Amino acid sequence: MSFTIVEPATARLNRSELAVPGSRTELFEKAARSAVDVLFMDLEDAVAPDEKPQARKNVIQALNEVDWGDKVVSVRINGLDTPYMYRDVVDIVENCPRLDMIMIPKAGTAADIYAVDMLVTQIEMAKGRTKRLGLEMIIESALGMQNVEAIAAASKRNEALHFGVADYAASIKARTTNIGGANPYYTMLSDADSEGVRHTHWGDVWHYALARMVVAARANGLRALEGPYGDFKDPDGFRASARRAAALGCEGKWAIHPTQIALANEEFTPSEADITQAKRILEAMEQAQREGKGAVALDGRLIDIASIKQAEVLVKKAEMIAAR
Repeated sequence: MSFTIVEPATARLNRSELAVPGSRTELFEKAARSAVDVLFMDLEDAVAPDEKPQARKNVIQALNEVDWGDKVVSVRINGLDTPYMYRDVVDIVENCPRLDMIMIPKAGTAADIYAVDMLVTQIEMAKGRTKRLGLEMIIESALGMQNVEAIAAASKRNEALHFGVADYAASIKARTTNIGGANPYYTMLSDADSEGVRHTHWGDVWHYALARMVVAARANGLRALEGPYGDFKDPDGFRASARRAAALGCEGKWAIHPTQIALANEEFTPSEADITQAKRILEAMEQAQREGKGAVALDGRLIDIASIKQAEVLVKKAEMIAAR
């Protein structure tokens, strides 16, 4: 084990994260009553420029008047390169004690995070705010991916990294117009078989980017989240995207439409079989430790300290879900 100890970010259930445009006030109560774990009020891409000041007022009013229950609530501010960002942070942090996190879009360098952290800290000190705000960042550009490790380590407020596939694709000039999902150009042809037939095998064009982001997040104790899947009428495609992300270490995914909330919650919830097996592993290791053993076999497979860590993650997540 390294002498450098990774401190985990604030523990939050984050299977699903719903985007709610700040200009769509009729959606606020519906979002509050939904089954989503985390939601972010969007002041950036979902709001037209001439609507941004009013959207900000809408969000402030909603954060103070809507009953959000036990949901984690975040606000996606405008980018640091816009004339809206500073007022987003100042007005919302000064006036919204219910707020849990701020989402920073298009995070490109560690300095971006430092700038928001400094501004939030100044406001907290000036207003006597006792609830410490967390930061979540969207990695959605080539610059952000190049600096993802530094971004992840830039602030003690950091809680999560999100992969913003659409803007990332545009940034690297990828040959696609889809928002997530498969790409028909990213395939391999097998060699011809005995009958001269060649088979096409699809690959995941986003594998490298998402995997790199996950490593940066986990190395700094942050949650890793997969971003949007654009075709909300394709539940099978959404499930496939979520399963790939979960396999790589993500613990949740965006929902850009209410129908995707249940899908995300289901795909990022451990199965009963997985939870039962995890509990058996913990019980077996407890027995092994009482007997002075460092490892033990269970169902014909070796389990050791690494097995305990994996099992503890599943059991803890199951407990958080049950608490909802």
